Amino acid sequence: MLPRTPALIGYCLRLSSMRHLSLGFAIQAVALWPGIFNGTYAGAQAARSSGAAAKPAPANPVNFKGSEKCATCHGEVLKKFSGNPHAKPGLQHSGKGVTCASCHGAGQAHVESGGEKAKILDLASASPEQVDETCLTCHAGAHPNFLRSPHAKAEVSCLGCHTVHQAAPETALLKAGQPALCYQCHIDVKPAFAAPFHHKVDEGLIKCSDCHDAHGTFGDSQVKSTADQNAACTKCHAETRGPFVYEHAVVKAEGCVSCHTPHGSQNARLLKMPQINTLCRQCHSPAVGTVHGHDPGSTSAAPCISCHTKIHGSNVSQAFIQ
Repeated sequence: MLPRTPALIGYCLRLSSMRHLSLGFAIQAVALWPGIFNGTYAGAQAARSSGAAAKPAPANPVNFKGSEKCATCHGEVLKKFSGNPHAKPGLQHSGKGVTCASCHGAGQAHVESGGEKAKILDLASASPEQVDETCLTCHAGAHPNFLRSPHAKAEVSCLGCHTVHQAAPETALLKAGQPALCYQCHIDVKPAFAAPFHHKVDEGLIKCSDCHDAHGTFGDSQVKSTADQNAACTKCHAETRGPFVYEHAVVKAEGCVSCHTPHGSQNARLLKMPQINTLCRQCHSPAVGTVHGHDPGSTSAAPCISCHTKIHGSNVSQAFIQ
């Protein structure tokens, strides 16, 4: 409470002269004024209005039991964990790497109860939200978009793809290799890689994660976010990258997928349609009839790319002739 100086009391009286304000309310409002300025009152009000509960204080370190105690019952897990990237020195907990308590919480009550699961955070039976919150305690910086990703929204937690205790750092602790792991859910995509023309995913030449970020992006289908929307394609197909003096507008506006199906196709070059002319006429049908003299419905005309060879862009011709 502020000291009730004459100036302050006068200010309160002026406030109370307004309709619907009592003198008591005015005094209370002025008393809280410094808190409004430094944000404490506003923050408290925001938390109260949103129903957010204050987080409990960190558990007392004496309630944490060392990993040696965990090994009494979980020896097989600890044996695998010694080669796990989480156990790498210099991470957290006094530079000794992540310990059991880092993820499962204080273990004293669990030990004293004879191993009751309810006395510790059992991530194997925890909700997806609890699992993600635990993992993101350390990994939020590397995966800042995970909570907005389709995987998180579908309640596919980190443990849906990763196994935490294994000693297999070269596989990013994935439960299975790619693409087998992805096919467990994305079974609708698998047939595309058996099409006559396809990206060599099943053959092991490229992986799903070469184009997609399973932890979330701002792009559709979790395609890796880059300044150039076509970068996922042009990093391999560099001849189409540009920049070109004359850009093909559809490439810049809609991207490679406006003409190509990225996983696999019955058509050469992964084109969406078997005839290149049919594909071009989706945008250029007036030009076909008026400039080239062809019947727009004819399939006997020469392929557009017979002349327009630089269809992705050209440094010489605005019509992509060369």
